Amino acid sequence: MTAAQKITPFLWYDGDVEQVANFYLSIFKDARIESVHRPAPGKPAQSATVTLRGLRLHLFNGGAHHPPTPAFSLMVDCETQAEVDELWAKLAAGGAESRCGWLQDRYGLSWQIVPTVLVKLLRDKNPAKAGAAIQAMLQMGKLDIAGLQRAYDQA
Repeated sequence: MTAAQKITPFLWYDGDVEQVANFYLSIFKDARIESVHRPAPGKPAQSATVTLRGLRLHLFNGGAHHPPTPAFSLMVDCETQAEVDELWAKLAAGGAESRCGWLQDRYGLSWQIVPTVLVKLLRDKNPAKAGAAIQAMLQMGKLDIAGLQRAYDQA
């Protein structure tokens, strides 16, 4: 049994957050909507709470006053290239791809889609190997495990 999450990211959106919640549920297999609050029947959802891969998020329809910024992102740990590819394609659809594994989804939230092996490569005690992995990463949009590993191995 895991401990209850004590800190919940509170994400501000401009629009019906139930649509946002359903978008995330369509991407993450182990996701669920915990609650949805509507101010009145037939009105857009004012707030929703979702759980994605065990992380509870609170989504709030606060209007256009505070648009999302890449200064806050959610990082997703991926075991395989197939997982990287799938999440990248689904989250970037209607959004914007960026560099070094970062993207912005159609609702403006920034994500980092990161292969698990990257952390191991970057923490290597051999600075040349870690540096080669960093340099390879800096040249990529969506991260490519084989390319990262190749750069590391050749250093």
